[in-house]
Order: sequence, then C-alpha cells, then structure tokens
Amino acid sequence: MFMAFAIIFLIFLSFSTIEAQQRSTNISLNFSLTPTGTNSSWLSPSGLYAFGFYRQGSGYAVGVFAAGVPEKTVVWTANRDDPPVPSNATLAFSGGRLVLNIPPDKNTTIADVASISAASMLDSGNFVLYNSSRGIIWQSFDYPTDTILPGQPLMNGNKLISSVSKSDHSTGIFRLEMQGDGHLVSYPLEYYGVQYSYWASGTNGAGNNITLNLDDKGLLYLLNETGGKTIKDLSAAESSNDGKIYRMTFDADGIFRVYSLTMDPKGNWSVMWSSTEDKCDPKGLCGFNGYCVLHGTEAECKCLPGFNFTNPEIWSLGCKRNFAEVSCDTNGGSVEFAMEEMQNMILENQNYDETELTNKEDCEKSCLEDCNCEVALYSAENICQKRRLPLTYGRKSPSSSNSQVAFIKLISEHRPLPPERPKKELRLETVLIIGASLVTFAIMVLTFSGFLVYRKRVWVYKKISEKGINIEFTGDIVLRTFTFAELEQLTNGFREELGRGASGTVYKGVIPYNQKVVAVKKLEKALAEGERHFQREIKVIGRTHHRNLVQLIGYCLDGPNRLLVYEYMCNGSLADFLFTHERPQPNWEEKVEIARDIACGIHYLHDDCETQIIHCDIKPQNILMDEHCCAKICDFGLAKLSKAPDQTKTFSGIRGTRGYVAPEWHRRLPITVKADVYSFGVVLLEIICGRKCLDWSRREDEAVLEDWVYDCYEARELGKLVGDEEEVDMRKLERMVKVGLWCIQDEPSLRPSMKKVLLMIEGTVDIPTPPSPTSFLSAI
Repeated sequence: MFMAFAIIFLIFLSFSTIEAQQRSTNISLNFSLTPTGTNSSWLSPSGLYAFGFYRQGSGYAVGVFAAGVPEKTVVWTANRDDPPVPSNATLAFSGGRLVLNIPPDKNTTIADVASISAASMLDSGNFVLYNSSRGIIWQSFDYPTDTILPGQPLMNGNKLISSVSKSDHSTGIFRLEMQGDGHLVSYPLEYYGVQYSYWASGTNGAGNNITLNLDDKGLLYLLNETGGKTIKDLSAAESSNDGKIYRMTFDADGIFRVYSLTMDPKGNWSVMWSSTEDKCDPKGLCGFNGYCVLHGTEAECKCLPGFNFTNPEIWSLGCKRNFAEVSCDTNGGSVEFAMEEMQNMILENQNYDETELTNKEDCEKSCLEDCNCEVALYSAENICQKRRLPLTYGRKSPSSSNSQVAFIKLISEHRPLPPERPKKELRLETVLIIGASLVTFAIMVLTFSGFLVYRKRVWVYKKISEKGINIEFTGDIVLRTFTFAELEQLTNGFREELGRGASGTVYKGVIPYNQKVVAVKKLEKALAEGERHFQREIKVIGRTHHRNLVQLIGYCLDGPNRLLVYEYMCNGSLADFLFTHERPQPNWEEKVEIARDIACGIHYLHDDCETQIIHCDIKPQNILMDEHCCAKICDFGLAKLSKAPDQTKTFSGIRGTRGYVAPEWHRRLPITVKADVYSFGVVLLEIICGRKCLDWSRREDEAVLEDWVYDCYEARELGKLVGDEEEVDMRKLERMVKVGLWCIQDEPSLRPSMKKVLLMIEGTVDIPTPPSPTSFLSAI
C-alpha cells in the first residue's frame, strides 16, 4: 500500500516538475501573478518551492513557501509587516522592478533593486533576480525572516526574527542574532545586553566571520567562513536524508528548531532538534505583569494576582490591573492595601531597593508600607528586593532551589473577606424601635450642626472683610477667595507684568503679611463668563496637587473680574532656558529630567485627578522652572475653564499655539487627552534639539522640527539633532527621539498614553520603531 502511494506521489511530482520547467525555470518580465486562480505563484523546476501569493488572515501575502508537499509551509515573507493585500492585487515587473500593485493606487516594491531582466524560483527555496548579464542582483536568501534552508547561511551580523504565529508571519517578539563576536544568541526583540539573553551558543570570542548553517541532512552548525572550520555542531545530522527536506525556523514561541519532512503523500514536518525543551525559557513570552508555568512540556501564561490579560488570545501583550489605581500616602500601606504571597517565582532583576532582612514577614511589611513598592521578592539568602510596575520575564520556577517568594500588593477590597460571624436574630419590634430612635437622633444632630456651620461661615467672612489682605497662606491646598481690590493692592495696581498670553496677563504680587510672592493671572473678559461654571471648575483645579504643576492658591470672582492666584516661579519658563542665549542650555541629563517632569505633570492631569483635565496648550512658555530647576506646568486649568461641557469643542474654536496643536483640532474631531500627548511630543523634540518647532530662518528641509527629526531618524543621522558640542549617549538619544515621534503621530489612537510615555522615557518598556508621523493620513 505504501509503495502504491509513493508511486502515485512521484508520478504527480514528475508532472509538476514538467509543468514548472515549462513555466518557471526562467521567469520573464511578461509574467504576472494574482492571489486567486491558477496563476498565483511561480514554481521551482521540481515544483517543491514556490514564490507568490499565499493566504494570510483575511487577505494575502507574498513570499516563498513549500508547495510540493502536503503541508504548505512559508519559509520567507516579503515586506512581512505590511497588511494583507486583497484578492484584486497583482504582482508584476514594472519599470525594471518587481512591484506589488494594490488597487486603487498603492504600489509596493518587493525587492529594492532596479534593472531586473529575469527571475527564478530555485529548488533550494531561493528566489533570485537577474540583471541583463545573468548576474544575481538580489536573492531572498540574503534577507531571511524566521527560517533558513540548506545552503542558506545566516551571515555574521544578521538575525532571524520570530513570526507572530504559525499563520501570521509578521514580526514577532523574539530575535536570534549571529553576533559579531561569533556568539549565536536569542533575545527578546527590543532588548539588548547579555542580561536579556535566554539562549546562547557559547561561542563568543570565536571571531567575526562565523555563520550559522544547515546542511541537507539536518545538521545545524556554526562555521568559520574564513578557514572553513566547523566551530560547533548544534544538532546531529541524520545518516541519510532518504528523500527528506529540512528547515530551521525561529518559531513564534522564541525557540528555534530543525524540522524534517519525508517526501511522501502522508509526510508532515516533525521536530528533529530544538534549542531548548523548556518552553518557559524565552523572556517576554507572557508580556508585562504575566508569568509562565510549565504543564508537562507545554507552557501556559498567567497573570499575577490583581491583573487580567490585555488580550487573552495574545499572551505577549501582557496583563493590566483589574482595579483602578489608588493613590498612596504614608498611611496607604496599612489601610488601603494587602499583600498576596506567591511561591517559587522568578522575575527580571529590576529592583529599586535591596535590603537584608531576617524573615519574609519583614519583607512583606516593608513593601506594604512603601508607596513605591508594587512587588517584593524574598530569597533564601534573606535578601528583600522591592520593585515597581511593570514586571518583566516572570515565571514559576520548576524547582524551589533558585526561586523566591513574591509578595504582590493589592487593594484590600480585592482580597476575599473573612466569613461573617453568625448574628443573633432580633425581633422585628426591637429593630423598628431602634431604627426610629436613630433616625430621630440623626435629624436633630444634622439640624444643630448645620446651624453651627452657618454661623461660623458668616463669622469668618466678616473677619476676612475686616482684615482686608492680611491673610497668611498655609501649606494646605484649600483655595482662598479674594476681592478685586485686595488683588489690586497685592500687585501694586497691576504694575509689574511677568508675562501675557492668549488667556490673560500675569502680574507679580506680594502678600504684605508674610512677604510671600505670588503670580496673579488676570483672565480676559472672554474667559470670565459663567459664574457657576467658573466656580465649579476652579474647585476641580484647586484639588490638584502635584510637584510638577504650578499650585493654584486662590481666585477672585468679583463682578466681571476673574483672576487666579498662583505660586510664584522664580526661574521663568522653559522657553527662556531653551530659546534664549542669556543662560546656558541644560545638559543632556537635565533635559531628560525636564522631559520626565513635564510627562509626570500631564500624566497626573489625565489619570490621577478626580476630574480629568485636558490642558490643550502644552508649550515651553507654559512650563515654568522653580528655584531647583524642576519643571512645572502652568495654566493647566484654563483650557478646561474655557471648554464647553461636552468636552469636544473649545470656547473659541481651536485652542492652543501654532506648531503645538494636534491635527484633530483642524479635522473637527473630538478632543481627548491624546491632544496633550501630541503637544508634549513637540515640546520633547524641542528639548532634545534646543530649538523652536517652527523656525523659518533655517533651510526649508529643517524649518519644521518634526519633519527634520524624522528625516534624521530615518537616515540614522541623529547626531545632527544635538550638535557636536554636546556629549550624548546615542542609545538614550534614539530612545527619546522615538518617544517624541510616537507622540506626534497624526492618528490619535497611535499615540501612547502619558503613562506609557513615562515608562518609555524611563526605559522600562520597549519602544517599537515609529512610523512617519503622517503615514496614517497618507494611507487614507
């Protein structure tokens, strides 16, 4: 029976070979492909491999795949991160190039070469392009994605990047790199450094000419290209291939494997060798705040207590809190929070504090009382490590010898409540009597208390009126009310002007009683309308209290006059620091700290206020510097004061300053917190480059800062942004530039939240490669 199947399969394969030789030994420029129908791919002479369209998701992708076997397998993908194309796309030669045409008017080049005269799909699985003299000018073997085939070396300095899944061949989350030091190493895609590797060949120092190779018997080995000497065998070769074919694939789970397939009608790919048997080894498999558990040989991702999967179908997206964050104060640890214990845990070493404690109970208590601590780890060496979120590379240890006890901080209400003690039954008559007595007593207490509060308020008002401006400001955040006459006297008739903007003019004032200096902002008449709305909003602003916000001390609501009283900032604005020559520019570390201060302030307005506040006018002029050069945002309530109740339109059309205004203002789209993220991105680029976002005195290609920065980033010329006189860590510079470019994306949904921005600035999360800021608009 087996022989009969084999004969049938060989006959089928011979017909496929004859057809392929007739159509595809040499592919001329007259041929084209479409995703559907019989003309969807070009076969190799034997019909084993094909180049063309294959199904991916709801559309089609272009690549090389094994076609002459029962289980079609993709081994190379063109433009792997492009979205799937529709069924009416075509692949053809045009103007000496191989072009993918996507109706109505989008074209994508498959290979970045010109003057193609012919092409071939080879039996080795290599798709090649020729010039007029039959020389190879491009081949798919030079640009591997997640797979290498026999005869396809992974060259020094090159890498394989895993796919998202078996069915989605776009870029995944792991990379296998043939390093310049001769070391073959597996990493999470976005992380560099030996501390992030989770598999290594152990050949570091072998030289800069080492390649990874796979032969036609399934032997995977490292070869010295110069001397032709094998450095190390990774897998074992089979004694004979017996009609088998082989491939090595860096799979979506971060493990690379050698596969073999027997050429018969029932043949399927089988694993011949694997880089590791522990499927929890790859770092990042479970994303942030997740951890990996082995069940036999299979890996399962779970979330830490208090977290749920961001997407249960995609573990690598990690986990997020399943309850709203609660602000922590000195009493928060003992009142609001409790700790959940987990045994045998391993987490990436990112602790901010490490102390030696005698027992795990002390470690648990130390984290509970520390507002910054989200997780504590206690080891057998009596070491207590405290960490913030997000947590990375978590896993349950298969043994207890090298693991730790983890304590996860949770809000107390999310822990199971102890069972209630049984209560004695009360007679109905007794309940009614007690209830009526309590209600009567409560009404009497409330009536008497209300009378006392009323009398006290009248007395306080009279005292303030009698004393005039002799008011001492305390350290609390209770807003003070002023009369216009009081503020006129404080500012000496509004004589010393500190600055002016679209919303009003700021004057310097001094409290005579304690010589406290304040800044008094006199709002324009257009902003001084709606008494009830004004009072409601300033109460919201009055409850804001953050080290990176200029504190609002009081206000005046006197007839048509509306004034706000702020703390005084002695060092002027960030614009003075960046754009004037009267003082030296901040150094690189100071710039990073300033950017972080601003991000912290905006994050507080967006996420931590009782009522969300959208600033709408983030710019250097609205960022002030205190005596310690700490950046503080001012005017953070004026945008909200001047907005309509629906929070989607402003009082006078577009608000903000030219150059900093998000595109959605011009498109009449709803305004969200992402408008502030855009403005922050522009300010961040200004801080990095030390120049204004619009400078028409420069060359045309440098006048608009965002465009110039992206051009420099794309050309890998970031040094132009900071100049030769400033010493900058280029990796940190690239990280900051990537943060800025993500923030200024035209499409609001592509911009990160301010919380994510903070994590990116601090270097605790991966930052993907940003697209062109206007790429979304150009695509629609």
